[in-house]
Amino acid sequence: MDGYRENILPMIKRSQGLGMEGGNRRALRDINNFVGAPPFPCAVSKRGQAAKPSIDDKNRHFAGHRPITRKFAASLANKQPCHQGANQRHKLVENEKNKRTVTSALNSNGSENFTVIDVDEYMEANNDPLPSFVKHTEAMLEEMEAMSNYELKEIEMEDLGEEESVLDIDSCDTKNSLAVVDYVDDIYSFYKQAENSSYVCSTYMSHQIDINEKMRAILIDWLIEVHYKFELMDETLFLTVNLIDRFLERQDVVRKKLQLVGVTAMLLACKYEEVSVPVVEDLILISDRAYMRDEVLAMEKLMINTLQFNMSVPTPYVFMRRFLKAAESDEKLELLSFFMIELCLVEYEMLKFRPSLLAAAAIYTSQCTLKGFKHWSRTSEWHTNYTEHQLQECARLMVEFHQKAATGKLTGVHRKYSTFKFGCAAKTEPARCLLDTRL
Repeated sequence: MDGYRENILPMIKRSQGLGMEGGNRRALRDINNFVGAPPFPCAVSKRGQAAKPSIDDKNRHFAGHRPITRKFAASLANKQPCHQGANQRHKLVENEKNKRTVTSALNSNGSENFTVIDVDEYMEANNDPLPSFVKHTEAMLEEMEAMSNYELKEIEMEDLGEEESVLDIDSCDTKNSLAVVDYVDDIYSFYKQAENSSYVCSTYMSHQIDINEKMRAILIDWLIEVHYKFELMDETLFLTVNLIDRFLERQDVVRKKLQLVGVTAMLLACKYEEVSVPVVEDLILISDRAYMRDEVLAMEKLMINTLQFNMSVPTPYVFMRRFLKAAESDEKLELLSFFMIELCLVEYEMLKFRPSLLAAAAIYTSQCTLKGFKHWSRTSEWHTNYTEHQLQECARLMVEFHQKAATGKLTGVHRKYSTFKFGCAAKTEPARCLLDTRL
């Protein structure tokens, strides 16, 4: 005991500044550097109850204690037995919140007379660095807390079950300026609004006197072959059909001028979409010289005036490109989807569906055809804004068109997509599972 007093008394005097050289030294530094003292100060709780140091009976030296910080107290609370209750753990964490304290030492006679020092206040009032053991402890606790947060996130993900998430389909194009990732959602929102005012009424043929929907089907089936022979862009075909329907909706046409309307519409679409535009003489030749050059130019003038020069309309093609990306399509799915949508171009009754719905239904029908069962992902639903239920009617009609595509007189689309250039998509077995309207 005498040896213990000889060691501990100078330390206490230095901490209290009592008549010793260097008496203005701070308690934290003395305790940390004093040989034989605890390796680091003992912590006390926010309520002022000191954490009692254990004393070795043989050597009468203090055994080291880990400082109780907020993070360490939280980790201790989590390790306590369940029978102590959640309230006790919550109370311990609240008591140690944002409070780190240290004590100087026991006094000379062994009583628990502690000098409480707030570490945060100490650091603000002094420029002395935080002892290395405190930094090391804080680093370990931060790592433990990070691991605990990671485990909690894993548990939350498990609680979500197997619910399918929506993929970010534009993340791979962030460095591609042509993909306009920053604006692509706004662009397609505009397309969705514009299609409401640009799509054609599905009953306009009732106002025509000399033509009907069968003649329209013959015309478009022929134009699909012309489009294929001229090797034009896909956008040109869809815009051509749109121009024809919008013109016929506003203008009465006699039967012998219907082919002229189709040829002129393709000429206008080529001027709008193509880099190399077919000349008028080529279109006259392909129509077996049924019309003169002056007639084509006169019809061109009439059409653009009737449509008020409005050529920028969202066709099914612009939606097809976006929706195929959302469906994570490959070449086989893409070719089959375009086969479905071109079958719909010929059919007059498909005008009742909006262009975006036609595009979504074509992709949905193609997915079901290739997979053999109904499939519509959350990502596709998110980007198309159409649920699987909303696509059922249109998809069922597409399957029926697919079944009879090789029969009848209008087989232009089937012959086109039966070639190796288009992957023989037309020879795929129809998705009969979609004929059952139940989901």
